[in-house]
Amino acid sequence: MKKEIANNIIAKAKRGEKQLGILVDPDKASQSFIDSICQKATLIGADFFLVGGSLLTDGNMDDCLTALKKHSNIPLIIFPGSSNQLSNKADAVLFLSLLSSRNPEMLIGQQVVAAPYIRHSKIEAISTAYLLIDSGKQTTASYMSNSTPIPADKAEIAASTALAGEYMGMSLIYLDGGSGAQNPISTEMIEKVKSYTQQPLIIGGGINSADKLKSAYQAGADVVIIGNALEKNLNFATEIKEVLTSF
Repeated sequence: MKKEIANNIIAKAKRGEKQLGILVDPDKASQSFIDSICQKATLIGADFFLVGGSLLTDGNMDDCLTALKKHSNIPLIIFPGSSNQLSNKADAVLFLSLLSSRNPEMLIGQQVVAAPYIRHSKIEAISTAYLLIDSGKQTTASYMSNSTPIPADKAEIAASTALAGEYMGMSLIYLDGGSGAQNPISTEMIEKVKSYTQQPLIIGGGINSADKLKSAYQAGADVVIIGNALEKNLNFATEIKEVLTSF
């Protein structure tokens, strides 16, 4: 299996290039929204789309991926809330293990179910250490995964957990406050995790201003994921582009 997308993320991180991923929830992806978000993503120079959510109800993964691919050439990576959220329409999937959890279903159970499908579909699997961080309120991700997030002020726990993921051979480290996070991951936690690990560090949740985006990058984030902020205000793309240009 080729590792083109993972290798590209890793290579850019090693060169110090700041990267941006745009999260698209198929439940919220109307045709007009997809048209607009593809235009904005191209304007920004986004590195990839993350497609998925903690719970899909009305949306369709295949349709969303097909529409995104029709309107842009940006790589599509599935961000699965469960083993049901897979599709061969994507270029890759984050093969997540929720290391902040003690729920075996999120650590290895869903992964065992998903593995044969991924093998058959031949999409790129990117092994990812996924850590949920407390963001000031319970999120859909913590509720659906039946797991307790790492406390926001326990940077050493997050750093040690991320390091364990690196030692287990995972390619990426992803710290997430969850969709609609009240607070972003603190700069102290980002700095601590970055000092412990060598793998590219992804930060998501609660990044809804240029200042927060800039702070995350300055603290050591290699990749930042933007979701709700763009859903609510597509003009935020202009501010994002200015921050990326400054780096």
